[in-house]
Amino acid sequence: MNKLFFLLSLTMGVVVLASNYLVQFPIKYYGLEDGLSRSTIGWAGLIFGVYAFNYLWAPLVDRIQIPYLTKKIGHRRGWIVLMQLIILFSLIIWSIIDPSENLAFVITVGLIIAIASATQDITVDALRIEQIGEDEGKSMAAGAAMAVVGWWSGYKLGGVISLFSAEILQNSGFENYWQLTFLILGILIILMNIGLMFINELNNVERYNKQKENDKFILNRFKTVNFFTQLLTWIGGTISGPITSFFKKNGFSIAIGILGFVFLFKVGEAFLGRMSIIFYKEIGFSKSDIAIYSKTLGWITTVIFTLLGGLFVIRSGVLKAMFFAGILMASTNLLFSVLAWSDKSDLLFAVAVIFDDIAAAFATVAFVAFISLLVDRAYTATQYALLASIGTAGRTTLASSSGALVDWLNGDWGIFFILTAVMVIPSLIILWIMRNKLKLSEK
Repeated sequence: MNKLFFLLSLTMGVVVLASNYLVQFPIKYYGLEDGLSRSTIGWAGLIFGVYAFNYLWAPLVDRIQIPYLTKKIGHRRGWIVLMQLIILFSLIIWSIIDPSENLAFVITVGLIIAIASATQDITVDALRIEQIGEDEGKSMAAGAAMAVVGWWSGYKLGGVISLFSAEILQNSGFENYWQLTFLILGILIILMNIGLMFINELNNVERYNKQKENDKFILNRFKTVNFFTQLLTWIGGTISGPITSFFKKNGFSIAIGILGFVFLFKVGEAFLGRMSIIFYKEIGFSKSDIAIYSKTLGWITTVIFTLLGGLFVIRSGVLKAMFFAGILMASTNLLFSVLAWSDKSDLLFAVAVIFDDIAAAFATVAFVAFISLLVDRAYTATQYALLASIGTAGRTTLASSSGALVDWLNGDWGIFFILTAVMVIPSLIILWIMRNKLKLSEK
Protein backbone atom coordinates (compact mmCIF):
# COMPACT_ATOMS: atom_id res chain seq x y z
CA MET A 1 0.00 0.00 0.00
CA ASN A 2 1.67 3.23 -1.11
CA LYS A 3 1.94 6.40 0.93
CA LEU A 4 -0.18 8.30 -1.59
CA PHE A 5 -3.23 6.29 -0.57
CA PHE A 6 -3.07 7.46 3.03
CA LEU A 7 -2.83 11.07 1.89
CA LEU A 8 -5.85 10.50 -0.31
CA SER A 9 -7.70 8.83 2.58
CA LEU A 10 -7.20 12.12 4.39
CA THR A 11 -8.46 14.00 1.33
CA MET A 12 -11.56 11.78 1.08
CA GLY A 13 -12.31 12.44 4.72
CA VAL A 14 -12.04 16.18 4.12
CA VAL A 15 -14.40 15.84 1.13
CA VAL A 16 -17.03 14.09 3.24
CA LEU A 17 -17.06 16.32 6.30
CA ALA A 18 -16.58 19.57 4.40
CA SER A 19 -19.60 18.69 2.28
CA ASN A 20 -21.60 17.62 5.33
CA TYR A 21 -20.79 20.91 7.01
CA LEU A 22 -21.90 22.83 3.93
CA VAL A 23 -25.33 21.25 4.27
CA GLN A 24 -25.77 22.45 7.84
CA PHE A 25 -24.00 25.80 7.65
CA PRO A 26 -26.45 27.90 5.56
CA ILE A 27 -29.49 26.78 7.56
CA LYS A 28 -27.83 27.65 10.87
CA TYR A 29 -26.23 31.00 10.05
CA TYR A 30 -27.67 32.31 6.80
CA GLY A 31 -31.25 31.70 7.90
CA LEU A 32 -30.71 33.24 11.35
CA GLU A 33 -29.34 36.49 9.94
CA ASP A 34 -32.16 36.69 7.39
CA GLY A 35 -34.81 36.84 10.07
CA LEU A 36 -35.88 33.21 10.36
CA SER A 37 -36.97 32.14 13.83
CA ARG A 38 -35.04 29.65 15.95
CA SER A 39 -37.93 27.18 15.72
CA THR A 40 -37.99 27.45 11.92
CA ILE A 41 -34.26 26.83 11.71
CA GLY A 42 -34.63 23.96 14.17
CA TRP A 43 -37.35 22.25 12.16
CA ALA A 44 -35.42 22.84 8.94
CA GLY A 45 -32.60 20.89 10.58
CA LEU A 46 -34.67 17.72 10.19
CA ILE A 47 -33.23 17.42 6.69
CA PHE A 48 -29.96 16.33 8.29
CA GLY A 49 -31.74 13.16 9.41
CA VAL A 50 -31.08 11.61 6.01
CA TYR A 51 -27.53 10.78 7.17
CA ALA A 52 -28.96 8.26 9.63
CA PHE A 53 -30.84 6.45 6.87
CA ASN A 54 -28.39 6.47 3.97
CA TYR A 55 -28.13 2.67 4.21
CA LEU A 56 -31.65 2.49 2.71
CA TRP A 57 -30.38 3.50 -0.73
CA ALA A 58 -26.83 2.21 -0.31
CA PRO A 59 -27.70 -0.92 -2.38
CA LEU A 60 -28.31 1.36 -5.37
CA VAL A 61 -24.79 2.77 -4.98
CA ASP A 62 -23.41 -0.76 -5.16
CA ARG A 63 -25.46 -1.73 -8.23
CA ILE A 64 -26.20 1.27 -10.46
CA GLN A 65 -23.51 2.54 -12.83
CA ILE A 66 -23.50 6.24 -13.64
CA PRO A 67 -23.68 6.77 -17.43
CA TYR A 68 -20.42 8.02 -18.92
CA LEU A 69 -18.76 8.71 -15.54
CA THR A 70 -18.46 5.05 -14.53
CA LYS A 71 -16.67 4.14 -17.76
CA LYS A 72 -14.41 7.19 -17.63
CA ILE A 73 -13.34 7.34 -13.99
CA GLY A 74 -14.75 4.22 -12.29
CA HIS A 75 -17.84 3.13 -10.39
CA ARG A 76 -17.10 4.74 -7.01
CA ARG A 77 -15.48 7.90 -8.32
CA GLY A 78 -18.34 8.32 -10.77
CA TRP A 79 -20.84 8.37 -7.93
CA ILE A 80 -18.72 10.77 -5.85
CA VAL A 81 -18.25 13.24 -8.72
CA LEU A 82 -21.98 13.14 -9.51
CA MET A 83 -22.84 13.91 -5.87
CA GLN A 84 -20.25 16.70 -5.78
CA LEU A 85 -21.76 18.22 -8.92
CA ILE A 86 -25.23 18.12 -7.37
CA ILE A 87 -23.91 19.83 -4.21
CA LEU A 88 -22.05 22.43 -6.30
CA PHE A 89 -25.10 23.33 -8.42
CA SER A 90 -27.27 23.44 -5.31
CA LEU A 91 -24.86 25.89 -3.65
CA ILE A 92 -25.03 28.07 -6.76
CA ILE A 93 -28.83 28.05 -6.50
CA TRP A 94 -28.57 28.89 -2.80
CA SER A 95 -26.37 31.85 -3.70
CA ILE A 96 -29.12 33.54 -5.71
CA ILE A 97 -32.20 33.04 -3.53
CA ASP A 98 -33.46 34.82 -0.43
CA PRO A 99 -34.42 32.38 2.39
CA SER A 100 -36.83 34.87 3.97
CA GLU A 101 -38.88 34.93 0.74
CA ASN A 102 -38.36 31.39 -0.54
CA LEU A 103 -37.99 29.31 2.61
CA ALA A 104 -39.64 26.18 1.18
CA PHE A 105 -37.34 26.29 -1.84
CA VAL A 106 -34.26 26.83 0.35
CA ILE A 107 -35.16 23.80 2.48
CA THR A 108 -35.89 21.72 -0.62
CA VAL A 109 -32.45 22.53 -2.05
CA GLY A 110 -30.97 21.79 1.38
CA LEU A 111 -32.64 18.39 1.35
CA ILE A 112 -31.16 17.67 -2.07
CA ILE A 113 -27.70 18.62 -0.77
CA ALA A 114 -28.20 16.45 2.32
CA ILE A 115 -29.17 13.41 0.25
CA ALA A 116 -26.24 13.96 -2.13
CA SER A 117 -23.82 14.41 0.77
CA ALA A 118 -25.14 11.33 2.61
CA THR A 119 -24.79 9.32 -0.62
CA GLN A 120 -21.25 10.61 -0.96
CA ASP A 121 -20.53 9.33 2.57
CA ILE A 122 -21.51 5.84 1.48
CA THR A 123 -19.38 5.91 -1.64
CA VAL A 124 -16.26 7.41 -0.07
CA ASP A 125 -16.23 4.72 2.64
CA ALA A 126 -16.66 2.03 -0.01
CA LEU A 127 -13.83 3.48 -2.10
CA ARG A 128 -11.53 3.67 0.93
CA ILE A 129 -12.18 0.04 1.86
CA GLU A 130 -11.82 -1.29 -1.68
CA GLN A 131 -8.42 0.36 -2.11
CA ILE A 132 -7.05 -2.16 0.41
CA GLY A 133 -6.90 -5.93 0.02
CA GLU A 134 -9.16 -8.08 2.22
CA ASP A 135 -6.07 -9.60 3.88
CA GLU A 136 -4.39 -6.25 4.63
CA GLY A 137 -5.67 -5.58 8.13
CA LYS A 138 -2.79 -3.26 9.05
CA SER A 139 -3.26 -1.12 5.97
CA MET A 140 -6.98 -0.95 6.71
CA ALA A 141 -6.20 0.40 10.19
CA ALA A 142 -3.86 3.02 8.74
CA GLY A 143 -6.42 4.04 6.14
CA ALA A 144 -9.12 4.27 8.82
CA ALA A 145 -6.91 6.54 10.96
CA MET A 146 -6.22 8.90 8.07
CA ALA A 147 -9.89 8.95 7.09
CA VAL A 148 -10.97 9.83 10.65
CA VAL A 149 -8.39 12.64 10.78
CA GLY A 150 -9.71 13.79 7.43
CA TRP A 151 -13.30 13.80 8.71
CA TRP A 152 -12.37 15.97 11.68
CA SER A 153 -10.23 18.27 9.54
CA GLY A 154 -12.97 18.59 6.94
CA TYR A 155 -15.52 19.56 9.56
CA LYS A 156 -13.24 22.25 10.95
CA LEU A 157 -12.16 23.33 7.47
CA GLY A 158 -15.75 23.83 6.35
CA GLY A 159 -16.55 25.91 9.41
CA VAL A 160 -13.40 28.04 9.34
CA ILE A 161 -13.64 28.88 5.63
CA SER A 162 -17.38 29.58 5.84
CA LEU A 163 -17.27 31.89 8.84
CA PHE A 164 -14.09 33.76 7.91
CA SER A 165 -15.22 34.26 4.31
CA ALA A 166 -18.60 35.58 5.37
CA GLU A 167 -17.06 37.97 7.91
CA ILE A 168 -14.40 39.30 5.52
CA LEU A 169 -16.96 39.86 2.76
CA GLN A 170 -19.37 41.54 5.17
CA ASN A 171 -16.66 43.87 6.50
CA SER A 172 -15.70 44.67 2.90
CA GLY A 173 -19.19 46.03 2.29
CA PHE A 174 -20.76 43.18 0.31
CA GLU A 175 -24.47 42.95 1.16
CA ASN A 176 -24.71 39.53 -0.45
CA TYR A 177 -21.82 38.14 1.59
CA TRP A 178 -23.60 34.85 2.36
CA GLN A 179 -24.33 34.24 -1.32
CA LEU A 180 -20.68 34.87 -2.19
CA THR A 181 -19.63 32.56 0.65
CA PHE A 182 -21.59 29.71 -0.95
CA LEU A 183 -19.68 30.24 -4.19
CA ILE A 184 -16.37 30.08 -2.28
CA LEU A 185 -17.52 26.80 -0.74
CA GLY A 186 -18.25 25.57 -4.24
CA ILE A 187 -14.62 26.24 -5.17
CA LEU A 188 -13.60 24.09 -2.19
CA ILE A 189 -15.64 21.22 -3.61
CA ILE A 190 -13.88 21.55 -6.98
CA LEU A 191 -10.46 21.43 -5.29
CA MET A 192 -11.43 18.30 -3.36
CA ASN A 193 -12.45 16.61 -6.63
CA ILE A 194 -9.00 17.29 -8.08
CA GLY A 195 -7.49 15.27 -5.22
CA LEU A 196 -10.01 12.49 -5.82
CA MET A 197 -8.79 12.03 -9.39
CA PHE A 198 -5.40 10.80 -8.13
CA ILE A 199 -7.00 7.64 -6.74
CA ASN A 200 -6.74 4.67 -9.08
CA GLU A 201 -9.99 2.80 -8.61
CA LEU A 202 -9.60 -0.97 -8.68
CA ASN A 203 -11.26 -3.24 -11.24
CA ASN A 204 -14.93 -3.88 -10.46
CA VAL A 205 -15.25 -7.15 -12.41
CA GLU A 206 -15.13 -9.40 -9.33
CA ARG A 207 -17.84 -7.36 -7.59
CA TYR A 208 -20.08 -7.46 -10.66
CA ASN A 209 -19.57 -11.22 -11.05
CA LYS A 210 -20.57 -11.89 -7.42
CA GLN A 211 -23.66 -9.77 -7.84
CA LYS A 212 -24.59 -11.63 -11.03
CA GLU A 213 -24.18 -14.98 -9.26
CA ASN A 214 -26.61 -13.88 -6.59
CA ASP A 215 -29.04 -12.61 -9.25
CA LYS A 216 -28.81 -15.94 -11.09
CA PHE A 217 -29.61 -17.82 -7.88
CA ILE A 218 -32.75 -15.73 -7.41
CA LEU A 219 -33.79 -15.94 -11.08
CA ASN A 220 -33.58 -19.74 -10.99
CA ARG A 221 -36.37 -19.73 -8.38
CA PHE A 222 -38.81 -18.51 -11.05
CA LYS A 223 -40.36 -20.94 -13.50
CA THR A 224 -40.23 -18.51 -16.41
CA VAL A 225 -37.84 -15.76 -17.44
CA ASN A 226 -39.34 -12.51 -18.65
CA PHE A 227 -39.00 -8.78 -18.05
CA PHE A 228 -41.11 -8.92 -14.89
CA THR A 229 -39.14 -11.76 -13.29
CA GLN A 230 -35.83 -10.15 -14.29
CA LEU A 231 -36.96 -6.89 -12.67
CA LEU A 232 -37.93 -8.75 -9.48
CA THR A 233 -34.58 -10.53 -9.59
CA TRP A 234 -32.68 -7.24 -9.84
CA ILE A 235 -34.67 -5.68 -7.01
CA GLY A 236 -34.36 -8.81 -4.88
CA GLY A 237 -30.63 -9.09 -5.53
CA THR A 238 -30.05 -5.43 -4.80
CA ILE A 239 -31.90 -5.54 -1.48
CA SER A 240 -31.28 -9.07 -0.23
CA GLY A 241 -27.80 -9.62 -1.66
CA PRO A 242 -25.88 -7.55 0.93
CA ILE A 243 -27.83 -9.08 3.83
CA THR A 244 -27.61 -12.70 2.71
CA SER A 245 -23.88 -12.39 1.93
CA PHE A 246 -23.22 -10.93 5.39
CA PHE A 247 -24.96 -13.83 7.14
CA LYS A 248 -23.46 -16.39 4.76
CA LYS A 249 -19.92 -15.07 5.32
CA ASN A 250 -20.12 -14.98 9.13
CA GLY A 251 -22.78 -17.57 9.98
CA PHE A 252 -26.10 -16.64 11.59
CA SER A 253 -25.04 -16.60 15.26
CA ILE A 254 -21.80 -14.66 14.66
CA ALA A 255 -23.61 -12.20 12.35
CA ILE A 256 -26.18 -11.51 15.07
CA GLY A 257 -23.35 -11.14 17.59
CA ILE A 258 -21.57 -8.61 15.35
CA LEU A 259 -24.75 -6.56 15.00
CA GLY A 260 -25.28 -6.63 18.78
CA PHE A 261 -21.70 -5.58 19.45
CA VAL A 262 -21.82 -2.73 16.93
CA PHE A 263 -25.12 -1.52 18.42
CA LEU A 264 -23.85 -1.49 22.01
CA PHE A 265 -20.15 -0.62 21.80
CA LYS A 266 -20.35 3.18 22.05
CA VAL A 267 -23.56 3.52 24.07
CA GLY A 268 -21.75 4.53 27.27
CA GLU A 269 -19.73 7.15 25.41
CA ALA A 270 -22.95 8.50 23.89
CA PHE A 271 -24.65 8.75 27.31
CA LEU A 272 -21.69 10.77 28.60
CA GLY A 273 -21.49 12.94 25.50
CA ARG A 274 -25.20 13.76 25.53
CA MET A 275 -25.02 15.11 29.10
CA SER A 276 -21.46 16.47 29.20
CA ILE A 277 -22.18 20.16 28.55
CA ILE A 278 -25.01 20.14 31.10
CA PHE A 279 -22.71 18.50 33.65
CA TYR A 280 -19.92 21.02 33.03
CA LYS A 281 -22.29 23.93 33.58
CA GLU A 282 -23.88 22.44 36.69
CA ILE A 283 -20.54 22.03 38.46
CA GLY A 284 -19.57 25.61 37.71
CA PHE A 285 -17.48 25.72 34.52
CA SER A 286 -17.98 28.68 32.19
CA LYS A 287 -18.53 28.68 28.44
CA SER A 288 -14.92 29.77 27.92
CA ASP A 289 -13.66 26.91 30.10
CA ILE A 290 -15.68 24.44 28.04
CA ALA A 291 -14.49 26.04 24.78
CA ILE A 292 -10.82 25.81 25.76
CA TYR A 293 -10.71 22.33 27.24
CA SER A 294 -13.54 20.50 25.50
CA LYS A 295 -13.48 22.06 22.04
CA THR A 296 -10.07 23.57 21.18
CA LEU A 297 -7.84 21.10 23.03
CA GLY A 298 -10.34 18.36 22.20
CA TRP A 299 -9.83 18.74 18.46
CA ILE A 300 -6.02 18.77 18.75
CA THR A 301 -6.09 15.74 21.06
CA THR A 302 -8.47 13.88 18.76
CA VAL A 303 -6.29 14.36 15.68
CA ILE A 304 -3.05 13.37 17.44
CA PHE A 305 -4.46 10.32 19.20
CA THR A 306 -6.40 9.16 16.17
CA LEU A 307 -3.06 8.78 14.41
CA LEU A 308 -1.54 7.10 17.48
CA GLY A 309 -4.63 4.91 17.71
CA GLY A 310 -4.07 3.85 14.11
CA LEU A 311 -0.49 2.85 14.96
CA PHE A 312 -1.75 0.92 17.97
CA VAL A 313 -4.25 -0.99 15.82
CA ILE A 314 -1.49 -1.79 13.31
CA ARG A 315 0.84 -3.15 15.97
CA SER A 316 -1.68 -4.91 18.21
CA GLY A 317 -4.38 -5.99 15.74
CA VAL A 318 -8.00 -4.89 15.45
CA LEU A 319 -9.45 -7.20 18.12
CA LYS A 320 -6.96 -6.26 20.83
CA ALA A 321 -7.46 -2.62 19.92
CA MET A 322 -11.24 -2.96 20.31
CA PHE A 323 -10.88 -4.47 23.80
CA PHE A 324 -8.35 -1.81 24.78
CA ALA A 325 -10.58 0.99 23.43
CA GLY A 326 -13.59 -0.36 25.34
CA ILE A 327 -11.67 -0.57 28.62
CA LEU A 328 -10.17 2.90 28.01
CA MET A 329 -13.61 4.42 27.40
CA ALA A 330 -14.94 2.91 30.64
CA SER A 331 -11.91 4.07 32.62
CA THR A 332 -12.10 7.65 31.38
CA ASN A 333 -15.81 7.78 32.22
CA LEU A 334 -14.84 7.03 35.80
CA LEU A 335 -12.67 10.18 35.80
CA PHE A 336 -15.89 12.17 35.44
CA SER A 337 -17.22 10.47 38.58
CA VAL A 338 -14.14 11.70 40.43
CA LEU A 339 -14.72 15.17 38.97
CA ALA A 340 -18.38 15.10 40.08
CA TRP A 341 -17.49 14.14 43.66
CA SER A 342 -14.60 16.63 43.98
CA ASP A 343 -14.48 20.36 44.44
CA LYS A 344 -14.26 22.36 41.24
CA SER A 345 -10.80 21.80 39.77
CA ASP A 346 -9.61 23.14 36.41
CA LEU A 347 -6.77 20.59 36.38
CA LEU A 348 -9.07 17.62 37.00
CA PHE A 349 -11.54 18.97 34.42
CA ALA A 350 -8.79 19.26 31.80
CA VAL A 351 -7.48 15.75 32.59
CA ALA A 352 -10.96 14.18 32.37
CA VAL A 353 -11.82 15.92 29.09
CA ILE A 354 -8.48 15.20 27.43
CA PHE A 355 -8.49 11.53 28.42
CA ASP A 356 -12.08 11.24 27.22
CA ASP A 357 -11.02 12.62 23.83
CA ILE A 358 -8.10 10.19 23.76
CA ALA A 359 -10.44 7.27 24.45
CA ALA A 360 -12.92 8.46 21.82
CA ALA A 361 -10.12 8.80 19.24
CA PHE A 362 -8.81 5.28 19.92
CA ALA A 363 -12.33 3.83 19.89
CA THR A 364 -13.31 5.55 16.65
CA VAL A 365 -10.30 4.47 14.60
CA ALA A 366 -10.48 0.91 15.96
CA PHE A 367 -14.22 0.74 15.29
CA VAL A 368 -13.89 2.06 11.72
CA ALA A 369 -11.11 -0.45 10.98
CA PHE A 370 -13.17 -3.26 12.58
CA ILE A 371 -16.32 -2.78 10.52
CA SER A 372 -14.25 -2.07 7.38
CA LEU A 373 -12.72 -5.55 7.65
CA LEU A 374 -16.11 -7.20 8.10
CA VAL A 375 -17.73 -6.14 4.82
CA ASP A 376 -18.07 -8.24 1.67
CA ARG A 377 -16.37 -6.47 -1.25
CA ALA A 378 -19.34 -7.33 -3.50
CA TYR A 379 -21.55 -5.08 -1.37
CA THR A 380 -19.06 -2.75 0.30
CA ALA A 381 -21.19 0.39 0.32
CA THR A 382 -24.33 -1.29 1.64
CA GLN A 383 -22.76 -3.37 4.39
CA TYR A 384 -20.51 -0.59 5.69
CA ALA A 385 -23.37 1.92 5.66
CA LEU A 386 -25.63 -0.56 7.46
CA LEU A 387 -23.07 -1.40 10.16
CA ALA A 388 -22.22 2.27 10.69
CA SER A 389 -25.93 3.14 10.91
CA ILE A 390 -26.54 0.39 13.47
CA GLY A 391 -23.72 1.83 15.58
CA THR A 392 -25.24 5.30 15.25
CA ALA A 393 -28.70 3.95 16.10
CA GLY A 394 -27.38 2.44 19.31
CA ARG A 395 -25.87 5.74 20.38
CA THR A 396 -28.82 7.92 19.42
CA THR A 397 -31.75 5.76 20.55
CA LEU A 398 -30.46 4.48 23.89
CA ALA A 399 -28.61 7.69 24.79
CA SER A 400 -31.82 9.69 24.38
CA SER A 401 -32.74 8.47 27.87
CA SER A 402 -29.53 9.90 29.40
CA GLY A 403 -31.28 12.95 30.85
CA ALA A 404 -34.03 10.80 32.33
CA LEU A 405 -31.37 8.59 33.95
CA VAL A 406 -29.72 11.62 35.61
CA ASP A 407 -33.13 12.75 36.91
CA TRP A 408 -33.89 9.23 38.19
CA LEU A 409 -30.58 9.36 40.08
CA ASN A 410 -31.65 12.73 41.57
CA GLY A 411 -28.76 14.48 39.87
CA ASP A 412 -26.05 12.18 41.25
CA TRP A 413 -23.57 12.65 38.43
CA GLY A 414 -20.96 10.39 40.02
CA ILE A 415 -23.25 7.33 39.89
CA PHE A 416 -24.37 8.32 36.39
CA PHE A 417 -20.82 8.22 35.04
CA ILE A 418 -20.14 4.89 36.77
CA LEU A 419 -23.17 3.48 34.97
CA THR A 420 -21.89 4.81 31.64
CA ALA A 421 -18.62 2.98 32.31
CA VAL A 422 -20.50 -0.26 33.01
CA MET A 423 -22.45 0.10 29.74
CA VAL A 424 -19.45 -0.97 27.66
CA ILE A 425 -19.24 -4.39 29.38
CA PRO A 426 -22.05 -6.17 27.44
CA SER A 427 -20.43 -5.31 24.10
CA LEU A 428 -17.01 -6.54 25.27
CA ILE A 429 -18.55 -9.79 26.50
CA ILE A 430 -20.10 -10.33 23.05
CA LEU A 431 -16.77 -9.58 21.38
CA TRP A 432 -14.94 -11.98 23.71
CA ILE A 433 -17.36 -14.80 22.88
CA MET A 434 -16.95 -14.18 19.12
CA ARG A 435 -13.22 -13.44 19.10
CA ASN A 436 -12.05 -16.77 17.66
CA LYS A 437 -14.81 -16.98 15.04
CA LEU A 438 -14.58 -13.55 13.46
CA LYS A 439 -13.16 -13.54 9.95
CA LEU A 440 -10.69 -10.69 10.29
CA SER A 441 -7.23 -10.33 8.84
CA GLU A 442 -4.62 -9.15 11.34
CA LYS A 443 -1.81 -9.00 8.78
